[in-house]
Amino acid sequence: MIQKKEFRILKEKDILVASIDIGTNSTHLLIAEINLDLKTFTIKFTDKSSTRLGERDENGNLTDESIQRALKTLKRFKDYCESNSVKHIITAATSAVREAPNGREFINKVQNDIGIKIELISGFEEARLIYLGVLSGMALEDDSYVIIDIGGGSTELILADKRDALALTSTRVGAVRLKNDFLDGELINRERFNFLKTFIQGSLEPSVAKIKRRLQKGKVVSMIATSGTAISLGNLILSDQGHPKQKMHGYKFRKESLKIVLEKLIKMPSSEIKKIPSLSERRAEIIIPGALILDTSMDMFDFNELTISERALREGLVVDWMLRKGIIKNEFNIQSNIRTKTIVHQARKFGVDKERSEKVTKIAFQIYDQTNNIFHGGSDSKAKDFLWAACQLYTCGKYVNLGSFHKHSWYLIKHCELLGYSQSETNIIASIARYHRKSLPKKRHDSWQSLTSKEEKTLVLEMSLILRLAASLDQRPENLISSIKIELKKNILLFQLFPLESNQELFLEKWNLQLCSNVIKELKNLDLKVI
Repeated sequence: MIQKKEFRILKEKDILVASIDIGTNSTHLLIAEINLDLKTFTIKFTDKSSTRLGERDENGNLTDESIQRALKTLKRFKDYCESNSVKHIITAATSAVREAPNGREFINKVQNDIGIKIELISGFEEARLIYLGVLSGMALEDDSYVIIDIGGGSTELILADKRDALALTSTRVGAVRLKNDFLDGELINRERFNFLKTFIQGSLEPSVAKIKRRLQKGKVVSMIATSGTAISLGNLILSDQGHPKQKMHGYKFRKESLKIVLEKLIKMPSSEIKKIPSLSERRAEIIIPGALILDTSMDMFDFNELTISERALREGLVVDWMLRKGIIKNEFNIQSNIRTKTIVHQARKFGVDKERSEKVTKIAFQIYDQTNNIFHGGSDSKAKDFLWAACQLYTCGKYVNLGSFHKHSWYLIKHCELLGYSQSETNIIASIARYHRKSLPKKRHDSWQSLTSKEEKTLVLEMSLILRLAASLDQRPENLISSIKIELKKNILLFQLFPLESNQELFLEKWNLQLCSNVIKELKNLDLKVI
């Protein structure tokens, strides 16, 4: 299904951005034209291909056939983008790639063979991006909304309003997964129907319970449904009621209408479902499990009506890109600082000493600014942001144990939900914290193996060295250091510390800093002199 508009000559203040969503059932392309004056975007082109990455072998790996389908599709998408002067391509992979043992191999192959970098996002990050996508296309009132996105491998449920996402959840139950696990193409009898409803309800219960706990008393709550399942069901309901086809964005339908269509579908053989004009062959195969998930969700929340949003993950990727580039600053103000919020939240959760982490951050930034072309090249604009995040969280491992806390910090950061950060970016932050003390990376380390490129490993080495030096100066609860000065003279790195008060001695800080000399020598072949 292709929706296409002719590209006009772009104005100087227009940018074309493409987002690609690699899902369990299909791979989608969206090209958006961003107006820098209005801080908005319009969708210029969409395309999709049924790549069916949800088809796995006996070991749970992506099959060679599905990988080849995806590679062919992504090559075509990239060629189209290049031929239409699209300079920015954002690509995200969800549950199918996330769960496959060979998912990382697939990502590396796409980057090596096609030149597209894929961000592997968590279920919670997927939910956040879906929220941004919905927010970009619907005028939400002062009410609360439960947003549901039924994918092939997972279902995201989000509690949100126009200011923020209040609860983000992701459950491993999706239309393709249900079909593969429980449906064999035969008619569904009442016993099987009840079993599937019970299974879905049990799977969704933790997410539903989390959202219900966070509902505010007295606030009106409505449901918004995104994804191909909801849109297809909306079309079926329209047809069942004898109405002509219409645009689904903003279309409302009631629960009883959904139940009527679902009852008709489960009585039809698969061969007849595939003949329904509004359903593609692949959508026809998964429409019943998708409808069961939606029907069960409405029952669990006691919703009698929902509204369809045609905007979801792909549009959310565009909005997130605009936020990161500073194009959007007001309309999504709560979301624009989501990275800061999530880091601060995790630091508080793990009992990080805020004053001391801020002290280390200040020193680390001074080192960063004075060591351009000494410790780092300064070419990665995100490096300082990663350094900041690591400075805020590098002691979180003390929440587990003081001994080897840097290893615990790596584990906690890697496995906590850092909203706004991709999985690879989370790995970078965790690894910077991991290597700020003790030994340097070794090939056998899981933390080192989690870094997938030479650039990531270089970045971690550089930023962890800076954090190591800054943390070595944090030896007392109070701050005694006013500033630092770094100079490189031949092969000697001069490091001068200035106290807040002229009568203060910094022997302890200087002694600890000098302990870093071996690491500086090994990584940068420089001799450290502390004065």
